[in-house]
Amino acid sequence: MTADATGLRFGYGTNGFANHRLGDALAVIADLGYQGVALTLDHDHLDPFTPGLARRVAAVRSRLDALGLAVVVETGARYLLDPWHKHAPTLLHDDPALRIEFLRRAVRIGADLGAEAVSFWAGVRPPEVPATIAWQRLVAGCAAVCAEAEAAGVPLGFEPEPGMLVEDIAGWWRLREALGAPPGFGVTLDIGHCRCLEPQPVPDCVAAVAEHLVNVQIDDVRRGVHEHLEFGAGEIDFPPVLRALAAAGYRGLVAVELPRHSHAAPAVAARSLDFLRTAARTAAGPAGVTAPADQHRTTDSAPLLCSRGGSTPGSPVLRGGLQSKGGG
Repeated sequence: MTADATGLRFGYGTNGFANHRLGDALAVIADLGYQGVALTLDHDHLDPFTPGLARRVAAVRSRLDALGLAVVVETGARYLLDPWHKHAPTLLHDDPALRIEFLRRAVRIGADLGAEAVSFWAGVRPPEVPATIAWQRLVAGCAAVCAEAEAAGVPLGFEPEPGMLVEDIAGWWRLREALGAPPGFGVTLDIGHCRCLEPQPVPDCVAAVAEHLVNVQIDDVRRGVHEHLEFGAGEIDFPPVLRALAAAGYRGLVAVELPRHSHAAPAVAARSLDFLRTAARTAAGPAGVTAPADQHRTTDSAPLLCSRGGSTPGSPVLRGGLQSKGGG
């Protein structure tokens, strides 16, 4: 499969195919014309704790190769580690051992799949954990994952996530510095998150991390509301964003991230690819074809806080009437 007009490669996240068997989901994604998949390790989609894991990973690798799909590994499964508490434990909890083991396994699975990156995030700070302690735990946990990834030769994409301890690009830079700027510690950039809370226009967010960008998730969103929307239902002007990614020389996957649309996955995935291909053609057109970059942001001046909205106890209090619909 060839890249689209901008040279970008589009993928789709398996967390948007939660009601499909993994093999069926991969086939649908490939048949629609996507060039890759963002594979969330979860109960039904390659459980990293299941017996016979090596055999299952080898089978998925063969399936991906047969379908011509590139892959990144995502680790945002909601209840894989704790059936009672979403995303728990995180790297910030009193006992993060299970999370660290999960991430180490994700790295090894990523290596066996030939993944372009393994993506993960910080987690929401539990209310009983002081901020300084949470930060120390995050740095220590990330260091352990970095060591595993370096040994396996797998790039890491750390994702700033609204409402989490590291929720924006500035937080990612601070974490990278605290880790000693390891070369394999890249960034996963969710385009929707940029519109949700970053102070600068979305294309500027892309440019700010271009050198370290290893994974891109893409979805629409409204300012101040952490809810992943289908393209056209939010406020993002996408041709300038795709143009910024192309100008940055980004060659990784740009994977659609719609985790709450599994009920209509094939139709949503088809619409999404049609939209992205149209936006890519516009982005690649002659100068002046598209509107100014991210025109919706011209009146935004200050950073906003988008909470994950109850994803874990201790999410920040929303300011200024901002809403959360539960983004992940």
